[in-house]
Amino acid sequence: MATTAELFEEPFVADEYIERLVWRTPGGGSRGGPEAFDPKRLLEEFVNHIQELQIMDERIQRKVEKLEQQCQKEAKEFAKKVQELQKSNQVAFQHFQELDEHISYVATKVCHLGDQLEGVNTPRQRAVEAQKLMKYFNEFLDGELKSDVFTNSEKIKEAADIIQKLHLIAQELPFDRFSEVKSKIASKYHDLECQLIQEFTSAQRRGEISRMREVAAVLLHFKSFVKEQLEECRKSDAEQYLKNLYDLYTRTTNLSSKLMEFNLGTDKQTFLSKLIKSIFISYLENYIEVETGYLKSRSAMILQRYYDSKNHQKRSIGTGGIQDLKERIRQRTNLPLGPSIDTHGETFLSQEVVVNLLQETKQAFERCHRLSDPSDLPRNAFRIFTILVEFLCIEHIDYALETGLAGIPSSDSRNANLYFLDVVQQANTIFHLFDKQFNDHLMPLISSSPKLSECLQKKKEIIEQMEMKLDTGIDRTLNCMIGQMKHILAAEQKKTDFKPEDENNVLIQYTNACVKVCAYVRKQVEKIKNSMDGKNVDTVLMELGVRFHRLIYEHLQQYSYSCMGGMLAICDVAEYRKCAKDFKIPMVLHLFDTLHALCNLLVVAPDNLKQVCSGEQLANLDKNILHSFVQLRADYRSARLARHFS
Repeated sequence: MATTAELFEEPFVADEYIERLVWRTPGGGSRGGPEAFDPKRLLEEFVNHIQELQIMDERIQRKVEKLEQQCQKEAKEFAKKVQELQKSNQVAFQHFQELDEHISYVATKVCHLGDQLEGVNTPRQRAVEAQKLMKYFNEFLDGELKSDVFTNSEKIKEAADIIQKLHLIAQELPFDRFSEVKSKIASKYHDLECQLIQEFTSAQRRGEISRMREVAAVLLHFKSFVKEQLEECRKSDAEQYLKNLYDLYTRTTNLSSKLMEFNLGTDKQTFLSKLIKSIFISYLENYIEVETGYLKSRSAMILQRYYDSKNHQKRSIGTGGIQDLKERIRQRTNLPLGPSIDTHGETFLSQEVVVNLLQETKQAFERCHRLSDPSDLPRNAFRIFTILVEFLCIEHIDYALETGLAGIPSSDSRNANLYFLDVVQQANTIFHLFDKQFNDHLMPLISSSPKLSECLQKKKEIIEQMEMKLDTGIDRTLNCMIGQMKHILAAEQKKTDFKPEDENNVLIQYTNACVKVCAYVRKQVEKIKNSMDGKNVDTVLMELGVRFHRLIYEHLQQYSYSCMGGMLAICDVAEYRKCAKDFKIPMVLHLFDTLHALCNLLVVAPDNLKQVCSGEQLANLDKNILHSFVQLRADYRSARLARHFS
C-alpha cells in the first residue's frame, strides 16, 4: 500500500500512473531490455494492484463516513450554541435599551442642570468682566495705566480685546462730561491698532505666516480704517466725505491690482472684488445721491457768493405763456418789451465762477467714473451733467443773457452804453469751456450708452436757446449803434456844410460829422472783432456795414449840394469808404465804392452826366437812384441840367 500511495503523487495523471506501475513491475519492460517482458507477471501485478486499490477505497470510504458523522454531530452542537448566543444577545440588547433610556434620562437632567448653572454663571461672568472693564476704565479716567495687560508688550492680544470693548463703551458716553477719557481711549485704541499693523508687517517680512494669521485675527475685530475715515465726515462734511471715499476706494482698488500678481487661487479676481464690495457696499449704494446733493449746494453757493460780491439781487426770469409770447414778439419785431434795466455795464458773467463750477463738475465726473457701478455709470453721469446745465448754462449764462437783453437801450437813446457785446464775448468764452468739458469728461462716460443721444440733444437745445438770445441782442445792439450814428449826424451835420455861403473860402477836407461818425464806427468795429470769433465776426460786420451804408445813403439824401458842397460830400464818403475798409468785407466796401461814384453826380459837369452814369460802377444801378442823386444838386432845376440828364 505504501508503494501504491507513492504512485498517487500530485498532480495525478492516469497514463503516467500506469506507466510508473509498469516500470516498477519486474518483467514489465519492453523486449530487448535487461529483463525479458513477462505478460503473465504483469497481469498478475495488475490484478494484485487492483485488489489493493479496492481495499484502499473501502478504507477511505469508512473514514469519510466517520468524518461525515463527526461533522454532523459538531454542526448540531454549533447550531445549539448559536441559538443560545442569540438568546443571550436578545437579553443583552434589552439591557442595552434599558441602559440607553437611563442615560438619556440622566443626560436630560444634566443638561437642565447645566442650563441652570449657566443661567447663574453667565451673569456672574458678565459682572466679573464688567468689573474688570470698570477697573481699566478707571485707569484711563485717572490718566495712569498700571495694569500689566497695557504695559506688557507680550499681552497685546488681551489688551486689544479690552480696548475694543472700552472703545465701544466710550462711544455711548456723553461728550461734554467724558471728552478727555474718550480721547485717551481712542488714542490707545489707535496705538494698539498701529502696533498690530506693525507686528503684521514685521511678521510678513520675516515670512512668519502663522504669526500673520494670528495678528490678522486680532485686527479683524478693530474698525475698518475705511469706516473710521468716512463715518466722521459722512453727515457733517459732504465734500470731505466724497474726497475720502474716492481716495480710499482708489487706493483699495490699486492694492487689489497689486495683489492680483500673487497666487491667491484660481478665482482671485472674484475673491478680491467681493472683499472690496463688502467694505464699500454701504457707501457706494447711495453715492450718487450724496454727489448730486453736494454738487447742487456747492454750485448754488458759488453763484450766490458771486452775486453777493456784486451786491446784486437776482431777478426772477418769468416763464409761461405771457413770457413766451413776449419773447416771440421781441424776436420778430425787435421791440424792447418791458422797461430797460441799467446794469452799469456789468455783464454778470464771471470766468472765475465758471472755472469753479467746471472744476467741481470735473471732480464729480471723476468720482462718478470710479465709484459708480458700470451699469449705472451713464445714468449717474447724465445726472451730473444736468446739474451743470442748470447752474452754469441756465442760472449763470442764460440769466446774464436775459439781463443783458433787458439792459440794451432803445435805438433812439443817446450816449447808450452798448455793453451787450461784452456779454457776447464772455458767453462765447464760457461756452467753449463748457463744450470742452462735455467732450473731455462726459463723452467717455456715456459714449456707448443710450444716454449719449439724450445728452447731445440737451446740449443742442441749450446752444440753440443761447444763440437765439445772442442773435436778438446783437441785432438790437446794431440798431443802437446806428441810432448813435444818427444822433451824431443830427447834432453835427449842418445844412451849410454842403451849401456853404462862400464857395471860394472852404478850407476843410471833410465835415466834423463825418469825423465823429467814423471814429465811432471804427471803435465799434474793433469791439465786434474782439467780442466774437470765426465766421460770426464777418456776419455781424457785414450786417453793421450794410446798415451803416443805408444810414449814410439816406443821410446824404436829406441835403442840397452846391458845387463845393458836393466836393465836401465826396470827401466825406471817401472817408466813410476808408472806414468801411476796416470791416474787411468786400460787399460793404463795394457799397461805399458805389456810393462814392453816386456822389460824383453832385459835381460832374452837366455835359458829362450821361457818360458818368454809363460808367462801370453806375451802369447797373436803377435809373431812379441815379436821378435821385442828380436831383440833390442845387442847379438841378436849370433847364440845361435837366435836358442833359434826360
